[in-house]
This record gives sequence, C-alpha cells and structure tokens, in this order.
Amino acid sequence: MKVLLVEPRTPETFWSLRHALRFVGKRAANPPLGLLTMAGLLPRDWDLRVTDLNTGGLTDAEILWADYVMVSGMVIHRDGVVDLGDRCRELGRPLIGGGPLFSDEARGDLGVDHVVVGEAEETVGELVADMLAGRVKSLYTASRFPDLSLTPSPRWDLLEMRHYATMSVQSCRGCPFDCEFCDVVALNGRKPRYKSPEQFVGELEDLRARGWRGPVFIVDDNFIGDRNRCLELLRAVIAWRRRTHPPMVFLTEASVNMGADAELLELMVEAGFKKVFLGIETPSAESLHECHKLQNLRGDLGDAVLAIQNAGIEVMGGFIVGFDSDEPDIFQRQFDFIQKSGVVTAMVGLLQALPSSRLYRRLAAEGRLLGASLGDNTKAALNFEPRLDREFLVENYRRLMQRLYEPGNYYRRVRTFLDAHPMRGPNSPLSRADLGAVVKAMWLMGVIHKGRLAYWRFLTSTLVRHPGQIGVAITMAITGHHFRIMAEGL
Repeated sequence: MKVLLVEPRTPETFWSLRHALRFVGKRAANPPLGLLTMAGLLPRDWDLRVTDLNTGGLTDAEILWADYVMVSGMVIHRDGVVDLGDRCRELGRPLIGGGPLFSDEARGDLGVDHVVVGEAEETVGELVADMLAGRVKSLYTASRFPDLSLTPSPRWDLLEMRHYATMSVQSCRGCPFDCEFCDVVALNGRKPRYKSPEQFVGELEDLRARGWRGPVFIVDDNFIGDRNRCLELLRAVIAWRRRTHPPMVFLTEASVNMGADAELLELMVEAGFKKVFLGIETPSAESLHECHKLQNLRGDLGDAVLAIQNAGIEVMGGFIVGFDSDEPDIFQRQFDFIQKSGVVTAMVGLLQALPSSRLYRRLAAEGRLLGASLGDNTKAALNFEPRLDREFLVENYRRLMQRLYEPGNYYRRVRTFLDAHPMRGPNSPLSRADLGAVVKAMWLMGVIHKGRLAYWRFLTSTLVRHPGQIGVAITMAITGHHFRIMAEGL
C-alpha cells in the first residue's frame, strides 16, 4: 500500500517565522509532527512518503503515485486542505483528513470524503483494514481520549530534518484548565495524559541518535498540567542528559502558575529548557474572570514572569484584546505590561471564537457569531460582534502591534529581559548557519533596514552590560525583524 501524507502550507503568520528563518537557511520552523506520528501508526511494510508544503511543492505525479493521500490540518490550513481536495478529486485519488480542522464543529464543507475525528491511536486499526479492503468509510470517530502508551515514535526517517529550525516531540495531551476561548479541552481533554518517562526519553534519544543538535519544541497543551508526572518526566530527562550529553535544548507551552514553583523551575533549567510560551492573555482582572482564566488570578502576573526569567527561562507570552470586559485603555495597559515585564516575544491577538470552544457556543447562543475563525488571531479580523466598537478595536490593535515591534521599544524590551535572565543550564553549540546568520543580521538590520541606529545601540549596550549573552541578543534581534515585518503588514 502506498500512502502520501501531506502537510498544507501554513499562511505567513507571526509564528511562521519565515523572515527569521532566512537568516539560518531553514525552510520551516517545525516539522509536521501529527503526520509523522500517524505514519508511525500505519503498517511498517507500507510505502510511505511525507510532503510538507512548507518546505517544498507537490506534483501531480506524487499524488498519482499514492493509493491514498492523507492530510492533517488546523483551522488556519482550511484553504490549503480545500485545494488539496480539489487536486485529489481531479486526479482520482482518495483523500483522508484528520487533525483539529476536522473536528465535528470545524470541518464543514472541506470537500474531503474520508475524515478521522479525534485522536487516531484507537481508530487506525479499523481505518487500515478498510484501506486494504478498498472500502474506506466517510467518517471515523474516536470514542475516547486514548492512552499515550499507544502512540508510536514519529517516523523521522521520512523527513528531511535539515530543512527545519526546530524538531518537535510531545510528552502529554490535555490541560487541567478550561479557558472559555480555548478549544484544547474539547479536542484533547481536561485530564492530562502523559507518555511514560521511558517512552518520552526514547523519542529524545532517537532524535539524538539521528544527529539532531538543535532546539526541540515539546508541543504539549500544558507541559506542567500534572505536576507530579511532570517532575517525574523532568528527572528522567536530566538522567538521560547526564548519560548522553545531548546538544539539544527545549522549549514548550505551559501555564503561568509555574512561576510560583521553584522546584519545577530548577528541574526545567537542569533538563535544558530555555523558553516557555505562557497564555498571559491580559492584565485586566475583569477579563481574566470573564474567560475563566482563574489560574492567572492567583498571583501577580508580572512577578510570575520575572520569577521564570530569573530562573533562566525566557517567557514568550500570548496576549488577547477584545474581551467583553475590556475597557478602551486595554491597549495601553497591554503595552505597559509587556514592556515592563520584558516579554520579548509578545504574540498579541484579537479574540477569536474557535470551533469547539465554549466561547464559540456562547456567542452563537447570543446571536453574536459572524462566521468561522481564520485560525490566526493576529489578522485584523473578528468573527463575532464585540462590545467595543469594531473599528476602534481593529485600528488600536494594529497600533499596539506596531508600537511593540518598533525597533526602539523592542530593543528596550530585550534589554529588560537580559537584565533579569541569567545564562543557566546547557546550551546548543553554535553552527556554521548560526555564524552566517550573525553576518546577515548585521548587514540587513545594521545597514539596509530602518532602525539600524537602534540596532547598533542595542548591540553596543549588550556587549557592555551582558557580553555573555550577545548570542541571545542577536537571535532576538533576528526574530524581532520577522515580527516587525508582520506588524507593519497588519
């Protein structure tokens, strides 16, 4: 059986990092982990190919080679999935779709005849049998959230790893919190399900054995969702690191309550964690109550960010404007919080009602839902009727993003971060691509682009105040270049 697994191209977004990836000669930030995991669930004697449209194209000949085509997508990939469906129909090849885009609420009319809803670990056996028999059904639905011991290692052998800036693995699914705007609980459950430490470390060892030397993104819904299991996992990673001395470092997603847990922070640093993405959302207590993000009300958000960055882990923050409780001054409050706390990578988005979220259902019941989410809340668009004036929200959102990534403001934020951030834990070694990126950065940001005076002042002050962190500073300047281009295009 020949199966082609296709990852749709992700539109240019803040998180695509395309303008930054050019500095290091990479084509995409992260690999298609869902497809690689699905490939691991398929029979080993099948002939499989993975095509990631973020790193290359897809020819008709490749589609015609396959007996079946599989696609995995999120809401942001809707147009790409529709296009792929059209091509498969024209060429007479069946297309099987899965992933968050194909949830009951989101899939709509995508033009995909065969759909897997939910996690595939316990439905893949039936699907494989039907593929062999040539009688694939229109719908396969997971009856429960599966045990992750059933999840195989990703099929890294099907991937051109050199095209990616970061590899991805997963240690758990699910989140114990139930924020109104989030669809994680509906998609992956409220009780975090973990891989065993042995299973997870085995995946890391597989990457190390294949020669991966760069960052690894642990793509959990909430890495610290079950604290005791998380600590057990961290101790296993630390033991593995001491045995093998891998060059890789980690980044992940978690919740802001980690800032109050000194033991957890210490183990994360020792295990090699360098960055964590937190859903900070807003400095407005009223808006946090509204969206039921109660874990962010248990202490001061600025203090939590400072504690994490003081421990040696960079905080990347997610922020939202457009809550019903937001007052007109929310844009200035967001700007002030982000600048003061030194959250360098601040992904601010307009509130979106995602399919499967409680917010989506509430707004639909209130008659305020206007259409489907774009899957990218940094687009200046809303899919519901807000309480604040729509034009006021959109225009002030654009101004906020442009202020945040204006060179002077951005570099001031980096300096605040460097003042709080000690260099602790293991580090990835510099590569030839890294050195080339430094030269490109100095030419593009220091000579060609506007903001060059602020760039040289920033580098000079970093060499004086934090000479040991000049590499971190240049990396942040490069990513800031991407964010600035995106903000200017809003």
